[in-house]
Amino acid sequence: MTATPSPIAWTEDGRPRSVLYGDAYFGADDGLSEARTVFLEGCGLPDAWAGRRQFTVGELGFGTGLNILALLDLWRREGPPGGRLHVFSVEAHLMPKADAARALAAWPALAPLANLLLDRWPEARRGFHRIELPEVHAVLDLALMEAGEALAAWEGRADAWFLDGFAPALNPAMWREEVLQAVAARSAPGAQAGTFTVAGAVRRGLEAAGFEVRRAPGHGRKRERLEARRPGTGGDPPPAGPVAVIGAGIAGASVRRALEALGVETVQFEAGAPGAGASGNPAGLVTPRLDAGLGPVARLAAQAFLRALDVYSGLPDAILARGVLQLAANARDPARFARIAGSDLFPEGVLEVLDPAGASARLGEATDRTGLDQPGALSLDPRKVLVAWCADPLAGRVESLAPIPDGWRLTMAGGETRVFGRVVLATGADLSGLWTEAPVLPVRGQASWVEGGGAALLRGAGWGGYLAPTAQGFLFGATFRRGETGTEVTEADHQANLQTLAQARPALAAALEARPLGGRARVRATTRDHLPLAGGIPGALGLFVLGGLGSRGLTWSPLLGEHVAARVLGAPSPLPADLAALLDPGRENLR
Repeated sequence: MTATPSPIAWTEDGRPRSVLYGDAYFGADDGLSEARTVFLEGCGLPDAWAGRRQFTVGELGFGTGLNILALLDLWRREGPPGGRLHVFSVEAHLMPKADAARALAAWPALAPLANLLLDRWPEARRGFHRIELPEVHAVLDLALMEAGEALAAWEGRADAWFLDGFAPALNPAMWREEVLQAVAARSAPGAQAGTFTVAGAVRRGLEAAGFEVRRAPGHGRKRERLEARRPGTGGDPPPAGPVAVIGAGIAGASVRRALEALGVETVQFEAGAPGAGASGNPAGLVTPRLDAGLGPVARLAAQAFLRALDVYSGLPDAILARGVLQLAANARDPARFARIAGSDLFPEGVLEVLDPAGASARLGEATDRTGLDQPGALSLDPRKVLVAWCADPLAGRVESLAPIPDGWRLTMAGGETRVFGRVVLATGADLSGLWTEAPVLPVRGQASWVEGGGAALLRGAGWGGYLAPTAQGFLFGATFRRGETGTEVTEADHQANLQTLAQARPALAAALEARPLGGRARVRATTRDHLPLAGGIPGALGLFVLGGLGSRGLTWSPLLGEHVAARVLGAPSPLPADLAALLDPGRENLR
């Protein structure tokens, strides 16, 4: 992958200018004041969000991020108590972080907010990027793609729109009637829009899309600007909390983290202890599913992996090591590795194809295989993640669920009942105990480990089996027994794991033959199409699921937990619509 050249040139007065469109990112008369007039005032803010628990702003043209910083500055000062702000912004040509920092340095008063945004500035990878801003109770979903495509992919509804593409004469594609129709389709009742342009085509396009349009006094050298409003009255969806989350493995923990980040109270139930199921091993790998088809499944896997890295970076104590080497398992893999590494699914430097000599150096033992190095991939201690995200679930098994008006009745093992408006099932291999039609298949897996000797491992590795450093040594495995549900640790599976280890690390496997092995066997849940279940359960209003994660629960869960939380709240999902459809619990190819 080659680096993308910067789309920025600089004017004599220090303003960024688009090389592609020949237009400045903001006016010469104080860009911040302009943003406040055109977009904040133009959308009736802060009055429009008074009394709201959730408020969503959409933007066409992220640019330097200045408009969003002006919005966040107003939100932190005058946002409703307890409110959560969601921002969806579109940018086809993301400027490099250094250029954004240079542009935003013109407003020192915004520096604390600018630093928050710059610290999380995404790589220029095509697709959706979620940026959490908990310091100001906000979240930004940035879609790096053309406006029409982004609007078709987004499932949210905005209460306000900042229409800030370059001038219509220079960037007509941003202002096409189809784009403005899509803006209207993604608008909540009563949504307001502001824009700097008063071009006749834009006025007519907004009116044709159902907006009421008026001219307003402009800013600086511009005499006029536009304000637009959709008919109707906006408002919050019904309160969601408290939400019951059943299960305290990585899936349940991720859903709880996401819900609480959105300000929702949760009550979490666990029949055993956090991590009692498949999430309780002393180590696991956070790696992407590699799909050389480069289609929707590949895009989903890449987004999940990169989001997992972002989220786990906030838990440094849970990170055991960085870097995982994937070894070729067959003759087709070298070409497959090269195709994936050369695609635009991942930012530059995330994947690197290594010849056998390079792979041997990374592995710590000679190999004749090609390798795909993943420097940012993680060896993670799942138990520390669970402590951070769900340290205090209510102990007790939920025996049954029953629908009632406006919610669900949970019956506990001792006969106690609890009532919740919305419930999330995250019970792994036990999913069918509460959802009898759950389309999951059991797979027994036993991992083996030793204490000591971890210094011999340069990094984690995968090749069909896998190897991961732990806090005291290293773990390897794991067996994959379809249809089996036993959880006893067996010597036969230890030997199977040693044989698998010997395929990639024969010297290490030989050194372990006389050493005692620890181990753990649990049952994973997978699906027929090997994709998770994430969303609302069909025919069961208020009942949601995150499950079927297979052997990649640590990678899938952070992003999909946020997706499920969004479905619970009726909030915008971090996933594009086509990728969300791949995870729909009612999808056809599960039948």
